[in-house]
Amino acid sequence: MTKKQRALEIIKRLKAEYPDAGCTLDYEDAWKLLVSVRLAAQCTDERVNKIVPALYEKYPDVSSLAEAPVEEIEKIVKPCGLGASKARDISACMKMLRDRYDCHVPDTMEELLKLPGVGRKSANLIMGDVYGKPAIVTDTHCIRLCNRMGLVDNIKEPKKVEMALWKIIPPEEGSDLCHRLVYHGRAVCTARTKPYCDRCCLSDVCKKNGI
Repeated sequence: MTKKQRALEIIKRLKAEYPDAGCTLDYEDAWKLLVSVRLAAQCTDERVNKIVPALYEKYPDVSSLAEAPVEEIEKIVKPCGLGASKARDISACMKMLRDRYDCHVPDTMEELLKLPGVGRKSANLIMGDVYGKPAIVTDTHCIRLCNRMGLVDNIKEPKKVEMALWKIIPPEEGSDLCHRLVYHGRAVCTARTKPYCDRCCLSDVCKKNGI
């Protein structure tokens, strides 16, 4: 089985297993997803979803958040960890959105990567979830599972994993596949416990099992 054949089979099966999988960060607007994904670094999506309503209640749009004192932002987002650096990035990002992009989130990788605190993972999430463009979000679940299943060979660097996956995954499937890998990584192919291979829908096509 080639990597591309394996990828297509995994896509098909995960689509059947998690038909409604989507982003687990709550958001209504593109700028809110930018804020949440920055807060999600070394923090769970669940915790971020509990913290951000207070932030948006006090600062309901890009302009108000851009004008907010960094210290006030930090007070609210501190429970997400790394409060000082995250608050600085959020403030700087909102200022750039206000001053350079008329409060709109850009829709190209090149422009997104210019925003403070935005890396390829965040940019791909925006591209795929907000704008429906081809995207591959190489978070920890994606990297771990793709190595286990044999879609990539002992590659841990996010950008290198992304580039390797682009060669074998149809562009229109990338974003949804990454969301499904998150669901599967949390429920079955776990990191903190032994993977539950006995109830995995991919066990017979997983390289970990010698296939």
